[in-house]
Amino acid sequence: MSPLKQLRQMIAPYEKSDSAASVWQLLNTLPPLALLWYAAYLSLNVSYALTLLFSAAAAGFVIRSFIIFHDCCHGSFFKSKRANNLLGYLLGVLTMFPYEQWKHAHNIHHAGSGNLEKRGIGDMWILTVQEYAEASRWRKLSYRIYRNPLVLFGLGPIVLILFAYRFNEKGARRKERLNTYATNAGIVVLYALLAWAAGWQSFLLVQLPIFWISGAAGIWLFYVQHQFEDSYFEHDPEWEYLKAAVDGSSYYKLPAWLQWLTGNIGFHHVHHLSPRIPNYRLQGAHEAAPSLQHATTITLRTSLKSLRFNLWDDVNRSFVSFRDGKRLIAQRPDAGIEGKHQAELRPFPVARVAATPVKARTGTSGE
Repeated sequence: MSPLKQLRQMIAPYEKSDSAASVWQLLNTLPPLALLWYAAYLSLNVSYALTLLFSAAAAGFVIRSFIIFHDCCHGSFFKSKRANNLLGYLLGVLTMFPYEQWKHAHNIHHAGSGNLEKRGIGDMWILTVQEYAEASRWRKLSYRIYRNPLVLFGLGPIVLILFAYRFNEKGARRKERLNTYATNAGIVVLYALLAWAAGWQSFLLVQLPIFWISGAAGIWLFYVQHQFEDSYFEHDPEWEYLKAAVDGSSYYKLPAWLQWLTGNIGFHHVHHLSPRIPNYRLQGAHEAAPSLQHATTITLRTSLKSLRFNLWDDVNRSFVSFRDGKRLIAQRPDAGIEGKHQAELRPFPVARVAATPVKARTGTSGE
């Protein structure tokens, strides 16, 4: 039996949703979010520092809501496809992500994560050392600006959530286009009601910190769980799904309260191996399969190292900094010369997922 089949047998019992557990997760996520928002509003009459504390806590529950939305996109939160879609549409308004659009891009991400020939939809913008050496000055500058933490995590939520996801890509399916329009309308109605009830100034003072903190934290989670030093990236002929899932996704070991607040998404290697596992069963699957426990483990402290991982060195199969990339380019006589990697240097227009530049639609999908 192949290693993949063995792993699938071990985790198969965890690939079923539990309606009671799902409902309970909604109850311990959405009402606290509403109460924290209201507490932040009331605290405006006391101290804005206190408001920021309540807003930061509310942002954590927005992230938790997004994890539920994410499970709905994979059809894993409820047994019913209709229930997953309905909840996904509603949470899409709350989190500001169009359900159909995000589901399409994210499924493509799962189908080709770690495949160097399938970058550009649903992932971060990553160049190899060779590609960077062959890039034009403008492309290098654009890439450096994009990879700057202040841009990626500071401006990223604004560019990605506030603007990029408000529009459909060229060639989007009718269902996807309509859902984007409906999500935008729902956001306008929700925010108009809140601004009317609280006053537009109070609304902005409460909502803007929630929006930015949850957005920056969400981008960070996506960034750090695929970009660690010995991650997995391969060219298409050598790419393997099992290695991409287990070796190309980290186990982000977080304090218990952060693990709960982020919906167990730190068990990212388990999620990529089987997107059908609901978030509340990821830890159980991780513990049931000994081989999964050997996945690269990162902590809050060690994850900060990922900020200097900017280029993928597909010779040594590791992430390197811009400085190390420059040294490697100088050591390789063929670096910067148009060669076999040149075909990969497609233009990357404005970003979609995690502020990532995207290529044109390929039509590819899957988990």
